[in-house]
Amino acid sequence: MRALEVLESCAPLCSRSFPAIFSRARGSILLTEDGRKVIDFLSGAGTLNYGHNNHGIKAAVIEYLASDAVVQGLDIATPAKLKFMDIFSSVILRERNLQYRFQFTGPTGADAIEAALKLSRKITGRQNVISFTNGHHGMTLGAIAASGNRSYRRASGVSLSGAIFMPYDGYLGSTVNTADYLRKVLTDEGSGIDRPAAILVETVQGEGGVNIAGKEWLQSIEAIARDVGALLIVDDIQMGCGRTGEFFSFEFAALSPDIVVLSNSLSGYGLPLSMLLIKEELDSLYPEEHKCTFRGNNLALVCATEAINIYWCSRTFSQGVRRVGELIRQRLEAIASEHRNSFAVRGRGMVLGFDCQMAEIAEATTRKAFEKGLMVQRCGPVDQVVQFLPALTIDTDTLSQGLEIFEESLAETLKQTGLQ
Repeated sequence: MRALEVLESCAPLCSRSFPAIFSRARGSILLTEDGRKVIDFLSGAGTLNYGHNNHGIKAAVIEYLASDAVVQGLDIATPAKLKFMDIFSSVILRERNLQYRFQFTGPTGADAIEAALKLSRKITGRQNVISFTNGHHGMTLGAIAASGNRSYRRASGVSLSGAIFMPYDGYLGSTVNTADYLRKVLTDEGSGIDRPAAILVETVQGEGGVNIAGKEWLQSIEAIARDVGALLIVDDIQMGCGRTGEFFSFEFAALSPDIVVLSNSLSGYGLPLSMLLIKEELDSLYPEEHKCTFRGNNLALVCATEAINIYWCSRTFSQGVRRVGELIRQRLEAIASEHRNSFAVRGRGMVLGFDCQMAEIAEATTRKAFEKGLMVQRCGPVDQVVQFLPALTIDTDTLSQGLEIFEESLAETLKQTGLQ
């Protein structure tokens, strides 16, 4: 670790939040170089929905590499790409009565957001984008301009423009319908807010603090976008690929987004892969208008295809995610109720947030948890929320052990701070 501290930039977060050298990983368990076992409730920030080194997916990786098939070929046509598009269309889209074209972007979710914003501005001829308080869409300039966290925005070092922020569902309290406010300012000629090219929304704000948008609110946002001639972009980078209980996080609200942004667990194996799903009539970017050297990596596409084959050819997996998510919620709510502090539990499917209200409590709790053998991260405007993103495939015993560690760590923190 000393060499890491000396040689590595100050920018990395995880190596400092979790001070250990990790040598192996399988499922929901990480092993450190000195043999310590750590339960993973971080899942690579939602890039490992099916766990570390998933054996079924790994077998497809090994077979592909052994065949000398194309791994990097920019966006040339390959059997791996065609097979992925075919199975995604038939198993994921057709089963949900959705029809989209695929645009493979650069490997990061942020690059896919950039492509989505670029496309919406080209189609509408407008510049403005509506985003929401506490939203997070990536760290490139266009993506961070549409993200709400002040510290992230400040670090860009330049003036950020092109997005106007509106209050997310619940931001002004449970009695205020913020969708009504958005409709008012976008339809009122005296509001001073230009008609937008797009409305960019997460149905669950992960980095923003695990804030949950309701079905009716989301349906209102979609209706507003239609009425003002804006595209509806759903950022499903972290919450897609099953995290909320369905493959797409917007399924429960029966939305039909113009553009869907997918990344993180799309490959199913932690390999970078991002893409846009675009309604056919909106597919208008020319080849040179958005490209990247590492677009549509074939090895990642092989992984993605196998993940769909293993987990998404029936509804059984979705049902299991929702069932386990409810168990986690119940356990966290029981933990919260044991203490007099105003803790809150939020979530949907297998993304849960335990709002400690104070960043100091969340920081001390997650630090103690790691010392005891649990990796879990913080989120929210000031990192006051402990975020739970266990693998969707986690076994019951490992899940229970991790929750026990969290409970013990929280109790010790509260006792030391005198807040118990």
